[in-house]
Amino acid sequence: MIEQLLQVQTDSPEVAWSLIAPLVTLALGGILLITISSLIPSLKDNWFPAAFTAGTAAAAMVFVVDIWDRVSSTGPEFVVANSMSVDQYTVFVTGVICISVFLVSLLFHGYLQREGFSGPEWYVLILMSASGGVLLASAEDLIVTFIGLEILSIAVYVLASLHLRRGESQEAGFKYFLLGALSSALFLYGIALTYGATGSTRLTGISQSGLNERGLSPAVDSSMILVAMALLMVGFAFKVSAVPFHLWTPDVYEGSPSPVVAFMASAVKVAGFAGMLRVFFVGFGPYVEDWRPLLQGLAIASLVVGSLLAIAQSNVKRMLAYSSITHAGFILIGIYAAADPESRSNGGVLGAEAFLFYLLAYTIMVAGTFGVITLIGRRDDGRHSLDDYRGLFKSNPVLAVLMSALLFAQAGIPFTSGFLAKFRVIAAAAQSEAYVLAGVAMLASVVAAVLYLRIVVSMFLVDSPAEADEPDALPSGLSAFPLAGVTAVAIAVVATIALGVLPFGQEILTDAAEAMSAMR
Repeated sequence: MIEQLLQVQTDSPEVAWSLIAPLVTLALGGILLITISSLIPSLKDNWFPAAFTAGTAAAAMVFVVDIWDRVSSTGPEFVVANSMSVDQYTVFVTGVICISVFLVSLLFHGYLQREGFSGPEWYVLILMSASGGVLLASAEDLIVTFIGLEILSIAVYVLASLHLRRGESQEAGFKYFLLGALSSALFLYGIALTYGATGSTRLTGISQSGLNERGLSPAVDSSMILVAMALLMVGFAFKVSAVPFHLWTPDVYEGSPSPVVAFMASAVKVAGFAGMLRVFFVGFGPYVEDWRPLLQGLAIASLVVGSLLAIAQSNVKRMLAYSSITHAGFILIGIYAAADPESRSNGGVLGAEAFLFYLLAYTIMVAGTFGVITLIGRRDDGRHSLDDYRGLFKSNPVLAVLMSALLFAQAGIPFTSGFLAKFRVIAAAAQSEAYVLAGVAMLASVVAAVLYLRIVVSMFLVDSPAEADEPDALPSGLSAFPLAGVTAVAIAVVATIALGVLPFGQEILTDAAEAMSAMR
């Protein structure tokens, strides 16, 4: 018997390492960082972890460029036993995640010095979470999707609670973990029901499933597939903060360390949307008429609730938390337009372009915005009320101008990437004849603008309170802030304006959008 077992040979899947190099780079980078820091303890307390993380993100970006050229000439390729798809859509999303990791790593160095923390664990968790996001965006199997979702999330649960001196940070991590566990359970139930209805967890197998053992078709005779899609949609909606699965967002954003929120609002949200789109476009494409109305409902609810509740807040981080919910509504409109079954060559591609451009623009805008919040949060990261921003222009005019540029971009002011992102989404909705969605989006933009103007007015037109006797008063010069953090914010502002005024990367966007539309 033992000899027979020893003779059993298992076939290992052939891995095209060159096609998953960005994922491997991010994951291996985290492992190497913790190993090197353990062997050389003196590196923990200086610039090395931040520089290593930024370098790892840059190296992954180099691989992204190389893979883009390859898949542009050969077409989509499937790797690791066809459980992952590498196409221009995957490569584009991977690049956006790498940009987020690069910017956030620059923010962490000064933040940790100010708060009195040391150690590479913050950076290691960022790299591991980012690798999960890349896996999620490329997964061709629901099991792999779930693994990517958990790798992405678990690291962020820990990051949210790592500020050990603030009870709000512990609370934020605990809330995020509990509600995240609930959403993961619902997601698993959705996977189980999908397998029960179709006999497969492969996305292509789900979309091509025919009659089951009892002669029933999932598309016609079984309500199980509808419940499965609803549960999977709930799991993704929680991750991207779509209403009504957004209740964790304001508390977690307010309590978590500010650089963690920058990563959470950019890379985590991008990966969540990327995974949602792949699962529903590839796996549930034949059922588009069933799940597309769910997207419409989530989008409208997110736009209305996010924009209205944002203007009622007095804490800037909570304001931007509700703002992120509004942005989620815009991104959902892009997916809705891209999924239009009657406009594959017009509204569908236009919606795909709008979706991808919004992901890129929003990642840069929100990382830069929370970069400014990180810089002016002061020790213990608890000074984020609207009053704490009063008179910022007088003490730090450059920082106030940078913050205003990013806020105006989020509001959709012309000559910024935010304007083009919202314009593309609304145009795609109109092209798909979703006039209600387009109208709600335009009204939400007007209402949300009040939020951003409140912050700008506080910075420029309201005198600052007397802070001479406060030991943690805001520094009066830009040189008092960490150079790396200021650099990250400056990069975000320049990129935000450049994407708004220059015809940059349209060919890349079109190619990625066509690859995305081809998944349906």
